[in-house]
Amino acid sequence: MRTVPITPVRLAAGPLILRPWAPEDAAVLAALYDDAALRRWASAPVHDGPSAARWLAEQRHGWETGERLAFAVEEDARPAGHVVLKRPASTVATAEVGYWTAAHARGRGVAPRALTALADWAFTTFARDGLTRLDLLHQVDNTASCRVAEKSGFALSGLLPAAPPDFPLDGHRHIREAPRAT
Repeated sequence: MRTVPITPVRLAAGPLILRPWAPEDAAVLAALYDDAALRRWASAPVHDGPSAARWLAEQRHGWETGERLAFAVEEDARPAGHVVLKRPASTVATAEVGYWTAAHARGRGVAPRALTALADWAFTTFARDGLTRLDLLHQVDNTASCRVAEKSGFALSGLLPAAPPDFPLDGHRHIREAPRAT
């Protein structure tokens, strides 16, 4: 387990800004989760203001431990999605990424741009820690996630068996390798 906090950063991805989630995002986060598609694919238990505040506190704690580096994806100064880098230990060469996109931002390339920016930052930032691979996991019936993964440079690498309750159906593993030093 990582014990060194990571300093929160802001990243640019074209017109998008990736920034750490903040406590004042609770109301808008709860509103974004008032979307059946988001609730279907995202595992966060957000359904109202208090649950959004708890989720935001978990994201802040993730930065403090360095284990879960979560970013709000802003477009035109309002949250349009979420990307996260999950690193259970600084000595592990592989980390996992995740994301979701708000209903108003789907289908416009928000997720691939944000995920690409996150991956590029992760490989640069954690190269000295030995990070060489990122995994993206999703259920097989989430075809939109397959498209986002491919557009973001994550190649399909295999099928994962279901692991209820968190992963109720079989899934896909996509991987992106760190760029080779020249």
